[in-house]
Amino acid sequence: MVFEYVDNVADAGIRASGETLNEAFCEAARAMFNLMIDLDLVEPRRAVKISVYAKTVDLLLVEWLSRLLTEKDLTGLVFSQFSAQIEQRGEKIVLTGVARGEAFDALRHEAKTEVKGVTYAGLRVWQENGRFIAQCVVDV
Repeated sequence: MVFEYVDNVADAGIRASGETLNEAFCEAARAMFNLMIDLDLVEPRRAVKISVYAKTVDLLLVEWLSRLLTEKDLTGLVFSQFSAQIEQRGEKIVLTGVARGEAFDALRHEAKTEVKGVTYAGLRVWQENGRFIAQCVVDV
């Protein structure tokens, strides 16, 4: 699994990849949270279940990352580990997953860039050379 940052003037572009679509979505979540905090300092002490759906896999990426940001804001948790299961259900694509992390602690966690939201700019999910790639831009 791999993630990287794509140059963008005012925001941060994320491109994540994995052997499966599930892995690519988890790496996108890791990339987003790594912008905010050093993932190595976040213990997976608490688990939060996440369920989102959309009409397309591209839109599902926005729903997934946006829900994770909402959970961070509502609970005060920062996340470092993610699992996801994506499946087609009728006309919807559904992701059920779990985010694992702990409450933000200013003494242990050094805050980096605040991610305010997920945009549709540069939004794309595709398969290339046997890997799944998920890309989007986040508002920082």
